[in-house]
Amino acid sequence: MYRKAVIRVFRPEDEGVLFGLARLDRGADERTLAVLERETVFVAEVEGSVAGYVALVTGEDAVRVDQLFVSSDHEAEGEGVGRQLLEYAEGYAISQGARVLQVVVEAENRRAIAFYRGRGFVPAGADLLELVLPLP
Repeated sequence: MYRKAVIRVFRPEDEGVLFGLARLDRGADERTLAVLERETVFVAEVEGSVAGYVALVTGEDAVRVDQLFVSSDHEAEGEGVGRQLLEYAEGYAISQGARVLQVVVEAENRRAIAFYRGRGFVPAGADLLELVLPLP
């Protein structure tokens, strides 16, 4: 069942919650803390509960999705939290004047590849997928 997420800018008080969710499901580590502290992060909430986040790195003509995480409580494909976060990242990339939105996905991560390919991303190098963005 689709559930509308409210997506907002990361706040310092989110760090513990996001790290805790990531640690429980994905083995978060020191790198996760660095991502939350240094990158552009947007948080998705569903009915007031943190449902996930997307961390982005802005380059010269590209924005890269460094991490896209959906809480196990909100992972059901029909809920659409991951898709909503990715769409928000796309809008952010366009607003930054990026030409492409990129993501690195390991070849054996078939689920992630299918997710991104289903949203228009195409192979652009070893483990790299990208979505060409419309010109402003």
